[in-house]
Amino acid sequence: MIGSDRLVSFFHLLLLWLHLIAAITWIGGMVFLSAVLAPLVRQRKAAPEFMALFRTAALRFRLVVYGAIALLLGTGPLLLHERGLSLFDPHRWPTVLRVKLGLVVVLLILTVVHDLILGPRMRTISAISDAARSPWERTLMRTSAWLPRLSLLVALAVLWAAAALARS
Repeated sequence: MIGSDRLVSFFHLLLLWLHLIAAITWIGGMVFLSAVLAPLVRQRKAAPEFMALFRTAALRFRLVVYGAIALLLGTGPLLLHERGLSLFDPHRWPTVLRVKLGLVVVLLILTVVHDLILGPRMRTISAISDAARSPWERTLMRTSAWLPRLSLLVALAVLWAAAALARS
């Protein structure tokens, strides 16, 4: 029979492992899409079959991301509780935790803007010929690639803050 200390230790390890797997999945997928797949699409001058592949991969990845977010949001508060901290008592949080959670909020906002606002708009605009696009649509097309890159930088900053938190 497993002792209660060993069971608590196992539960903590399981929570931490699930939290890490979710973070690795989200960030790893972001790296793959932005460093591998997106450059291939741009290199091919957005040939229709490559654009279709990219869109399909991005949409499938979105489901993975939302699952990872759910797992992170479910395990994070439990891991905080194990440290004797509460989401509802932020004045007791170490500074690095405040930074990490602030970055997480920024990352969640960027993800929602990308997936629910900018992404659908880009699909609509990309179906229009460049000559028929308004100046705003052309600007949006040129700058839209920066949001995923910014999201990746914020995600890497979250990872850095998590490593700093683990050391504290």
